[in-house]
Amino acid sequence: MINLHSKFADKLPKFFTAKSIVEGRLNQNYEFTGVKTLMLTIPQTVPLNDYKRSGTNRYGDPQEIQDTVQELTITRDRSFALTVDKGNNTEQGMLKSAGRMLKLELEQRCVPESDKYILTTLANKAGTIVSVSAPTKDTIADMISDGTAVLDEAEVPDTNRTLFVTPTVYKLLKHSPLYVGNNELGKRAVLKGQVGEYDNMPVVKAPKSRMPENVLFIIVHKDSCCAPMKLSETKLHKDPPGISGNLMEGRFIYDAFVLEPTAKGIYTAVAKTATVCEAPTITASTGVITPASGCTAYYTTDGSDPRYSASAVQGTAPSVTKGMIVNAYNVKENAFASPVTSVKITG
Repeated sequence: MINLHSKFADKLPKFFTAKSIVEGRLNQNYEFTGVKTLMLTIPQTVPLNDYKRSGTNRYGDPQEIQDTVQELTITRDRSFALTVDKGNNTEQGMLKSAGRMLKLELEQRCVPESDKYILTTLANKAGTIVSVSAPTKDTIADMISDGTAVLDEAEVPDTNRTLFVTPTVYKLLKHSPLYVGNNELGKRAVLKGQVGEYDNMPVVKAPKSRMPENVLFIIVHKDSCCAPMKLSETKLHKDPPGISGNLMEGRFIYDAFVLEPTAKGIYTAVAKTATVCEAPTITASTGVITPASGCTAYYTTDGSDPRYSASAVQGTAPSVTKGMIVNAYNVKENAFASPVTSVKITG
């Protein structure tokens, strides 16, 4: 009599996954090797004067150039550990080879998680966040063009921009006569996640699982943000103590930052169902800040943007002097941050 045991197919089924959709599209100019925190010094320029053709100080009273500081501290320290028992692997036709399992872990867990974190940071820290009505195939092109117009007005270069869209938004956009489809871009673009072009921007489709909730699309200029990977390592241990088989471990230290001087190069469009905080009001005579209902205000008095500055303070009553600029914005849990209110103190 012949015993027929369960047999495993020689081809291993696996979940569908995509490669990183943000890799190569963000600033890589900042090096964190050997450090956890970088301090960016941001010079504050001075306004121009009318030149005087007589007297002293004809160019105006000299002003020492000031600076503000943005602190970039890496907070993400993620890891995994998985084993492949030698007996299980043998009985399953050697399907669970260490290399194959490691590749699956990276593709199905590590890349999607880091993409989601980076896109969420970009969306929440964008220089401009707007709430828009549900798009249609007749309105989506204009909605995106409104975003590019905001970047244009901020003098953001029209090169090195990327448009990240949800599959639903892409479905609407591809029916627009202004949209240039993928057939003109070639296989190289496909491999990078690009599915077309609009307003001279590569269009990258981000699955709902990677795009932040309620975000319809994000326009990102490459120099407006960085996503440093401080450490990326994987290890394979064969027959380590206590295990007959393989142990695979991985560790990833990374983060994502929107940079204050170029934050206007990021535009986020969110659905009406999302909450976007209203901007606070600031009394010009006293500097007193009034947050929107349920919100918490943060402010600066050194000319920096409180959304990114290391000098931002939570509160509503800054110590002010006449001529000082107070910048403030509102935050609230489970809501997008408000625009910044800027007021020159008159009192």
